[in-house]
Amino acid sequence: MAVWKEQATTIPVPGEDRVLEGVWQAGGRGGAVIAPPHPKFGGSLENPVVNEIAYGLHKADTPSLRFNWRGVGGSQGAITGASEAADIDYRAALEQIFETTGRPIFACGYSFGAVAALRVALADPRIERVILVAPPVAMLADVPLEDLRRPLHVISGAHDELSPAAELSGRLAELPTAQLELLPGIDHFFMSGGLAQIAEFVRSAADA
Repeated sequence: MAVWKEQATTIPVPGEDRVLEGVWQAGGRGGAVIAPPHPKFGGSLENPVVNEIAYGLHKADTPSLRFNWRGVGGSQGAITGASEAADIDYRAALEQIFETTGRPIFACGYSFGAVAALRVALADPRIERVILVAPPVAMLADVPLEDLRRPLHVISGAHDELSPAAELSGRLAELPTAQLELLPGIDHFFMSGGLAQIAEFVRSAADA
C-alpha cells in the first residue's frame, strides 16, 4: 500500500474554459473518482465522509481523485445544484482518472455526489464498480437502477432522514448486483459516528 500523501491538482472541464479543484491520492492499482455532497449546502472535497471514502480506497491500494463542484473552493464557475452540471463536473474528473490510471475504475460519492456518480456510471461502461454513501432516495426517483449491470455497494445510516432505510432497501432489493449495509443509529450526516465503518466498507468493496 502506498503512503498516504495528498496532492493538489486541477481538473480541466472538456469543452469549457474552466478547471475544477481536485485532490489526488496515489495508489497501486486502478482508480476512483469521489464526488462530494450538494454544493449549495457546503459540500466539498474536505467533507469528513468524502475523506473517509478516500481513506478506504487508500487501504485497498486504489488511487482516488476527489474534487470540488464548480464554484466551490478553488473550482471555477458558479455554484449550481443542477444535475446536468454535476454530471459534467463528475465526468471531467473521471476523464482525468482514465488518462492517468489503469483499470479497474470505481465511481464513488456521498449524498448528492452519490447520485451523480450513479448517473455517470449508468452512462459509462468503463466504470466497473459503484460505491455510494447515503444516496438520497428522492434523487433516485428518475434513475434507472435496473440498467446497472455492475457491482453496486451502498452504505447508509439506519436513521438517515434523506434515505429512509426501508425505502432504500426497497429500491435495491431487486438488483442482483447490489450490496447494502445499514449502520444502526446513524443519520445522513454521520454526526453520531460511523466514519470508520465507511472507510472499512469502501475498502472491502474496492477489494471485492
